[in-house]
Amino acid sequence: MRGMTTHVPVEMIERQQWLEPIETGLQKAVGRAYGSGGPVGRQIKNFLHGVWLGHPLHPVLTDVPIGSWTAALVLDMAEFDPGADVAVKLGLIGAAAAALAGLTDWKETDGPARRVGVVHGLLNITAASLYNLSMVARGRRERQTGSTLAYCGFAISLVSAWLGGNLVYGKQIGVNHTAGEPIPEGWIEVAREDELRDGEPRRVMAGGIKVLVVKEAGKIHAIAEVCSHLGGPLADGKVEHGTVQCPWHESRFCLADGSVIDGPATHPQPRFETRVVDGHVECGLDRGSSRAGTPLSTASLLPFAAIHVRDLNQGSMSNPMPASQKTDASGTVAVGD
Repeated sequence: MRGMTTHVPVEMIERQQWLEPIETGLQKAVGRAYGSGGPVGRQIKNFLHGVWLGHPLHPVLTDVPIGSWTAALVLDMAEFDPGADVAVKLGLIGAAAAALAGLTDWKETDGPARRVGVVHGLLNITAASLYNLSMVARGRRERQTGSTLAYCGFAISLVSAWLGGNLVYGKQIGVNHTAGEPIPEGWIEVAREDELRDGEPRRVMAGGIKVLVVKEAGKIHAIAEVCSHLGGPLADGKVEHGTVQCPWHESRFCLADGSVIDGPATHPQPRFETRVVDGHVECGLDRGSSRAGTPLSTASLLPFAAIHVRDLNQGSMSNPMPASQKTDASGTVAVGD
């Protein structure tokens, strides 16, 4: 019953259709701002997403205002005015940085997450405004007014933080969508080499894992097919110059090692080794994927797991393909457990 009650406020927010024009207009404005900056704008966007960090930057920055304003709350109660004032100022600086990173991440959301995210942002703006007013009152030596405004700002920031938790843990925003995938074990056929067209992405299923296989300039690459950002289908994306771009939010990944080239994704794609044996493609989980790409689950602690191809026509393999393996009309290879 308690769990259902905590979902009611979020569901109410999701039903507020009047927020639609605000969401759409703001996302377009943010997109235009970064787009007008060209390559520099893209670099700034990648920095604020946290591509360089390996996970979103926004949650790191939010610790600054929350921690500072918590300290200000305690210092105000202890009537240590100089310390409280410094803590409020530090929190405002951190809030500005967190807002830039958060707005950049929010621009790449949609559906219910977008609506909850915009309310999350509006609450943060309200909290920051109250803290700014608190600083004005403190400057006028109106300590009681300044403290009261800060208390109100702190309460609103806690509500906003709760919504932020719903975005991450409830709507999976900012998490790695390739984490926890089952690890294929044993040898499993993927595709024939002559079935792969240069520069054409292809999705294959292997032991429950979607794998993207791309042949480019004579080399065959394989990375996890589900985009780490929000689970987009990379097989439907654009392949160009050794990279693949997700069709949903335009994250770009290097086909050679799964690393992130452009956000909003921050988590790299797990990478698979590839080779050709008797005209069939083999791909196996890269031992070093914890360095270049993200290991699947606890892959770095498990024995080498691979997906291999064998030549069935020659009947030379010692470990036959499971009878449950099928190829559908689209060419996707599905492999049963």
